[in-house]
Amino acid sequence: MSQQNDENIETTTVDVEEQVETAEEQQAAEASVEEALQAELGAAQEEIAQLKDQMLRVQADAQNVRRRAEQDVEKAHKFGQEKFSRELLSVLDNLERALAATPESEETTALREGVDMTLQGFLSTLTKFNVEAIDPQGEAFNPEFHQAMAMQENEEFAPNTVMAVMQKGYSLHGRLLRPAMVMVSKGAPSIDENA
Repeated sequence: MSQQNDENIETTTVDVEEQVETAEEQQAAEASVEEALQAELGAAQEEIAQLKDQMLRVQADAQNVRRRAEQDVEKAHKFGQEKFSRELLSVLDNLERALAATPESEETTALREGVDMTLQGFLSTLTKFNVEAIDPQGEAFNPEFHQAMAMQENEEFAPNTVMAVMQKGYSLHGRLLRPAMVMVSKGAPSIDENA
């Protein structure tokens, strides 16, 4: 019986060793599967992060395009009448010249009043559309809004001061339509005391 016990023990030992080996193989297989799954999970998370970044960039680009389009539409509404307004300035100049050229007499009173009323109506219409006059008489010369037609020495005005306005300038929503044509003072002539 002892021989049979020894054989049974040997068989059991072999069976246990086989089971241990099988268990180790299964653990190794499970570990390699777990490592593969972890690698796939890491790759998937990295891809998700990249896709989120791309999505945020696309959303930001779309928002920038939308904002630029809104600004372009706003500018088109604001400055769409720029060319038309610039063309109307010559009519305004002619009305002002007509008033200046018509003598003040009893015969021309009605004509002057009519031209003046037309001029005032025209100016109020331009003001409604944000066309503003630039009349820099007595102000410092500003090359952004004024065009110097001449410089003249004058004791009454400080140097670089607008002495006379030959033609008014105009702006539309703060953007220059036409610069004011002006005469600028040089200041008083210098006297040579050694002469």
